[in-house]
Order: sequence, then structure tokens, then C-alpha cells
Amino acid sequence: MNQEPSTHVMKVRTVWISDLHLGTPGCQASALLAFLRDVECDTLYLVGDIVDGWQLKRSWYWPQSHNDVVQKIMRKARKGTHVVFVPGNHDEFARRYVSHNFGGVDVVEDCIHITADGRKLWVTHGDLFDGVIQCAKWLAYVGDAAYEFTLRMNRHFNRLRARIGLPYWSLSRYLKLKVKRAVSYVSDFEEAVAREARKRGVHGVVCGHIHQAEMREIDGILYCNDGDWVESLTALVEHADGRLEILDYSAHLLAQHALARAKASSVTAAEPAALPEGVVAKR
Repeated sequence: MNQEPSTHVMKVRTVWISDLHLGTPGCQASALLAFLRDVECDTLYLVGDIVDGWQLKRSWYWPQSHNDVVQKIMRKARKGTHVVFVPGNHDEFARRYVSHNFGGVDVVEDCIHITADGRKLWVTHGDLFDGVIQCAKWLAYVGDAAYEFTLRMNRHFNRLRARIGLPYWSLSRYLKLKVKRAVSYVSDFEEAVAREARKRGVHGVVCGHIHQAEMREIDGILYCNDGDWVESLTALVEHADGRLEILDYSAHLLAQHALARAKASSVTAAEPAALPEGVVAKR
């Protein structure tokens, strides 16, 4: 069951986040920064597509909030958090630096994480098991451009929703869940990754790539996808006893928004009604 993060600092053993897509307007950098402040961990895995090199090649976009996220991650590394970066397809340029350490951040192709209860989890971004990227990369670029267009339209749509007090709604997530071909693509991806994990002799796998948080067993392999920070605002965490859990930070933000609205309404209701001009209140 997904659990909302508390308003206090949450201390966990391990955090996995991926698909931040820093360098794109769709990145939820402010929410991500708040999450990084809310969580303390021994190990932080950056499971690919942290920086969107594809988008930055098309047009440069790097606001201060994106720089703040990078600085926060580096600060965590300096303060003792073991930060591991597993590059994905959007930041594949970083794969040439595998086995290097930058500012306390280890860059690796993939790796094995051992949980507190002794389970071995293979950590990989997952793009190598995406048939579109491997067989027709040009099609992946086209799909990426279409996805960015969908996000742009979705931002305009959600500004209107916000004005009338409605929560965020994701068109692309809706399509992934409803369109048969998209559902089949997700299922094929999950099974391919789980199959490779079984070949490697591990208990489970942690990946990202498809922007859909999930934790389920596939033929005896624990499949964990930590989601994304463009739409889902999710992360995978390991507690001190080895228990794994998907955190839904968007639910936390919605709860905060509802609480703020309720407080504002109660303050407004408590204020005396404004009197017409020229009318003096009786004492």
C-alpha cells in the first residue's frame, strides 16, 4: 500500500528515484526539492533520466530550481549519504563516465543492492529492455517529442483546473492506463526486466524508465519501479527492516493543499462580515 510522506523528516535506509528530467519544463523540481528535504537516507540511488540530455539538445532550459535540486543531492553526498547514479537513455552521455566519482556521486552502469533483510536487488534504469529504443531510436525521439507536447498541453489544462480548486490530473497517465497498446507495452517491459533479473540470480529488480510506479511479483521476482518526477512524483524506499514501499509525494502535496484551503476558509469564516460604507458597528 502506498504511504504518504509525513510533514516531518522521514529516516529510511535507502531511497530510489528516477526520471527527474531536469532540463525540461515538465520536471517537478520544487516538489522534488521538498521531498529531498523531507527524507534522510543512508543510500540514494538516482536510477536514470536525471538530466534530460535529449531535451537540452533541442533547446536549453535550466531554471534555478533545477540547479537547487543538483546542489541538494551533492550536499547529501557531502554529508555522508552514499549517492549512486545509474544513467538512463536521456542522460546516456553519463555512461562514458561509469566507474568515476563526481563530488561524492558514484556513476555505475547498474549495480546490486542488498536489503537489510538480505535480498539482492538489481538496480538498472531499464531502457535496455525497451524494444522501441533498442530497435528504432528515431521512433523513441518522435515519441519523446509527442510526450513533451502532451505535457505542455496538460500544464495549460491544469492551470485552469487549479483556478477552480481541482487537483492535478495527468492526461499521459490516463492514456497509459486506458490505451490497450500502452498497457501491453508496460506489461512487456515489466516482464522483460523481471526475466533478466531472474537470469542474474537476484531476488528482485528496481528500475524506472516507463514513468509508472509499481511493486509486484512477476514469476517469483520482485519487480519495483520507482515512477517519475514529471507526473507521478513517486519514490521507492527501503525501511530499516528491509521493507520496501512506494511513496506517493503527489498525494502528500494534495493533502497539504486541502489543509491550506481548509485553514483559509476557516479564517475567512471567522472574520466579521464587511459593513457597507458609512455604516458603523454597534458596540
